[in-house]
Amino acid sequence: MMTAVEPGGAMTTSADFDEFVAARSGALLRTAYLLTHDHALAEDLLQTALAKAWFVWSRIDGNPEPYVRKVLVNTFATWWRRRWNGELPTDELPDRAADPGGDSAGHQDLWHALGRLPRRQRAVVVLRYFDDLTEREIADALGCSPGTVKSQASKALAKLRIDPSLVEEDLS
Repeated sequence: MMTAVEPGGAMTTSADFDEFVAARSGALLRTAYLLTHDHALAEDLLQTALAKAWFVWSRIDGNPEPYVRKVLVNTFATWWRRRWNGELPTDELPDRAADPGGDSAGHQDLWHALGRLPRRQRAVVVLRYFDDLTEREIADALGCSPGTVKSQASKALAKLRIDPSLVEEDLS
């Protein structure tokens, strides 16, 4: 078992990291999935964030989840800026995969609408309404002010309100 000494004299072990991963990886994976909309990419994103956290584990003060969440969001932003996600065009389209979650059409419309939001707005919506973080926690995770979080949330909700896939048509 690896052991490190923190500046305050407290011991941080690989067992602490393992406990954290066991306890919080499910919630962090959900956040990663909500950001990427892809199970495989979400797993890769979480694994990358946890690997980065492992290297500085002994220097993380207090609750490590906000730090890991910030790494997760920042890594997602870096990947998003690259825009290439490993997909290659083909002449033949694959069979359409069945939705394992059995999501309704309305649920799929929400996923598509979230996917059309700009990266930062999507991150704010996911962290606020799916992970139930406070504006301060979101600001810390994104490295911005709470005012920026509020404005990004407002803009995101305004876009979602007028998104064609979410607007109910008047059938009268």
